[in-house]
Amino acid sequence: MLRALAIALVLMSHYNSFVRHAPGFRAIGSIGWAGVDLFFVLSGYLIGHQLLAPVARGERLDLRSFFARRLLRTLPNYYAVLAVYLLLLDSSIAGNNMAPVWRFLSFTQNFVLNYGETFTHSWSLCIEEQFYLVLPLAVLALVGRQRSPRWLWCALAAAIATGITARGMAFVDGKDMFAASVYYSSLARFDELLPGVAIALLKNFHPVAFDRLLRFGNTLLVAGLTGLAAVLYGVLNEAPTAFLASTFGFSLVAASFALLTCAALSPSSLLNRLRIPGTASLALWSYAIYLTHKPVFMALRPELVERGIDPNAALTIVTVMAAGIFSGWLLYRLVETPFMRLRARLYPAGNVKARQSVSPVGGVVSK
Repeated sequence: MLRALAIALVLMSHYNSFVRHAPGFRAIGSIGWAGVDLFFVLSGYLIGHQLLAPVARGERLDLRSFFARRLLRTLPNYYAVLAVYLLLLDSSIAGNNMAPVWRFLSFTQNFVLNYGETFTHSWSLCIEEQFYLVLPLAVLALVGRQRSPRWLWCALAAAIATGITARGMAFVDGKDMFAASVYYSSLARFDELLPGVAIALLKNFHPVAFDRLLRFGNTLLVAGLTGLAAVLYGVLNEAPTAFLASTFGFSLVAASFALLTCAALSPSSLLNRLRIPGTASLALWSYAIYLTHKPVFMALRPELVERGIDPNAALTIVTVMAAGIFSGWLLYRLVETPFMRLRARLYPAGNVKARQSVSPVGGVVSK
């Protein structure tokens, strides 16, 4: 459910930016960027759980299998879309500039990325791939054979404080949270994955406290929605001050989404029991949709203008959105599915119970 919500927010945000070129979808359209923040929290929880569950059970962490599964999950779709961008470099979908190819291949293009460049929405994948490298090493170094989470808790707190500090220093330097050098920055955005890791840490190393927390599912839901509304209002209106909104905004958005994630994991929560037709499929295709929808939107915009089609019309919105979702489904069927089958054959997932436990928030248990 939450994963479907995340991709829906991204779709609405990018429709406004690349098709409509104007605000839309009422208040939701102005906060669509938060869909990526929700993806970060969900990824932090799902990957954190995959790494911490075996360590908490006293098992050896199989890094070879972990990295192989991650690469087979993320690289085929990503490189397929990158190849399309390279083939259509002179077209309307390519943007104004493109980083060297080696930076796309190494997931480092977000370091000096600017708005309007080619394949800018890959910035979040860069941060996630960097996260996949750092977190396993942190788990090995800080938890280790003693199976004590104390140092990892300290590291999470320090990393979140570092992200907040980085955004505060950038604001003093004249750059707010939506400046490209901040918005795309690993240092300024990495901390949004960590509330999800904290949930996984609580679940696996403090199960009694975690189970007690989940008893208050609807309270978590209300707290998450209230906190999210308050933080997003503060970010959009620079309240209580522009400095505070810019410095703490992303961290507080992630914290609010972490509360919603806990609510989704709680059997007593309305969010856990809520079933909306189509959301499971949308969640399943979400990674592929994220990669493909933006170039589709950018390709359709000139056609709409040339034919005098109103981008604000309901039928236009539905049609363009459907095209973006269809492109993701196509990538999912042609590229992602065969590689997922290959991954299942070469590196089968270990713990069925652990995989099932993440499905209420992820929608894709094999993420």
